Amino acid sequence: MRVLICPDKFAGTLSAPEVVAAVADGWLAAVPTDEIVRRPLSDGGPGFVDVLAAALPGRLVPVETVDPLGRPASGSVLVVGDTAYVESAQACGLHLVDRAERDVRRATSYGLGILVTHAVENGARTVVVGLGGSATNDGGAGMLAALGAPPVDESGYALPYGGAALVAVAALGDAPRLRDVEVVAATDVDNPLTGLHGASNVYGPQKGATREDIMLLDSALERWAGVLEKLPTCPPGLAARPGAGAAGGLGAAVLALGGRCESGIALVNRLIGLDAAFDDADLVITGEGSFDFQSLRGKVVAGVAGAARDRGLPCLVLAGQVSAGRREAAAAGVTGSWSLTDHLGSQEEAMSRPAEGLRTLATHLAPQWSR
Repeated sequence: MRVLICPDKFAGTLSAPEVVAAVADGWLAAVPTDEIVRRPLSDGGPGFVDVLAAALPGRLVPVETVDPLGRPASGSVLVVGDTAYVESAQACGLHLVDRAERDVRRATSYGLGILVTHAVENGARTVVVGLGGSATNDGGAGMLAALGAPPVDESGYALPYGGAALVAVAALGDAPRLRDVEVVAATDVDNPLTGLHGASNVYGPQKGATREDIMLLDSALERWAGVLEKLPTCPPGLAARPGAGAAGGLGAAVLALGGRCESGIALVNRLIGLDAAFDDADLVITGEGSFDFQSLRGKVVAGVAGAARDRGLPCLVLAGQVSAGRREAAAAGVTGSWSLTDHLGSQEEAMSRPAEGLRTLATHLAPQWSR
């Protein structure tokens, strides 16, 4: 029996390749004759570059950058031919900032700009930016500053880093230095930049934003969108564009640079040959840290379950915790779901022993689902 294991990361505990390894080890311990096909996945968020580096014949170039608070951080650029892949979470990730020090007003995407600049300066003709899991809400202002186009006020002075400072933005200090490089945002978030469903209102709270912060940041991003629309490459109505609100508004910056948003999971699937793996599979296993209602709206699990459903394959979801409705999950193509919290007895155990929990859970499920 061919078992395709293709999960997302378990945020805060395991990378996607580590999840695959734990599930595969547990499954083979119970049914060693099954054939395991390993395809760790990402929708553009944390782990995007690692997942692609494991599957593509490119070279991974380490780059020193900065985190959302301007502190030193380590990133990397995956170079495949004349295309470079970078990951916003390596420089802007929420996981880089402890809960007590989160400051969404001044968190900056400057570190991502360093990664993009490195890719441009080293000859890339296309830069694909994985968006997701960010601690920032600056509309990509920091990234543009690193590209040579800092936001400035009415007097022409460069603004401080962070989304809150954009309430005073009047222009860009210069044109972005991209050398005609095409920029693509890999994301499965379709939120606009501003408004009730925008970056500040929807994702601000998880980054530590208060209600007052949200109102300020939303107003600042509205003003920022007006400045970006003066770029000759920017489409009209930027603030309302689907995907503009991805990763704290980084999607808007990509669109303003003449780039486009592309489904992250679809892009990863295409690059790693997931469709062929689906066609040869008998059973599919996917998962993520929290399987909830958002998982069914364009996330990795939804994409995997839909592909399995279209081929008549059973799809099992293993997660740290499960709160998605059974009926909604079934409609999306999920055959069944299991949580480490239930399997190990508590959320604390699930967080402290995720790899062990996945191994023993897979060992338990294998005899029931293998032919």
